[in-house]
Amino acid sequence: MKTITITDQNEIEEIIRKCTYCSVAMVDPEGDPYVVPMNFAYKDGVVYMHSGPEGRKAKIIAHNPTVCISFCEGHELVYQSEQIACSYSMKSRSVMCVGKVQLIEDMEEKRSVLDFFMKQYTNNTCGYAKPSLLNVKVWAVKVEKMSCRSFGLRPSEAR
Repeated sequence: MKTITITDQNEIEEIIRKCTYCSVAMVDPEGDPYVVPMNFAYKDGVVYMHSGPEGRKAKIIAHNPTVCISFCEGHELVYQSEQIACSYSMKSRSVMCVGKVQLIEDMEEKRSVLDFFMKQYTNNTCGYAKPSLLNVKVWAVKVEKMSCRSFGLRPSEAR
């Protein structure tokens, strides 16, 4: 099975848009890794997420704002021979992004990002109560590094 690197930005963004969540990896103050699934929105090289004002994620990003974000789509079991275990693979495509979390504090910008965020998941028009806006942390991660791979391709499928 082949693994190929994808460099076409349109294809990379297509993979991101197919995902319903991302996994966010960070390192806590004790040096321990922490990975959490999060909802997201993506636009112009920026991944937007949100969290509560307190808790483990908030403490970690206050200490170390660098995160690694993983998107993965596909997940089809493939094989070259049914009887040979090492010929099995998972056909999928993944995108890895690294950047630093910047919290959006301006209320109008926060509202605008949350509107964009909601469009990722629903066509409903949504409103926000002021206490909700005050208590939500809106994350903006400008992607500094990005890589993309396609896994589990038969040689005839690799470009």
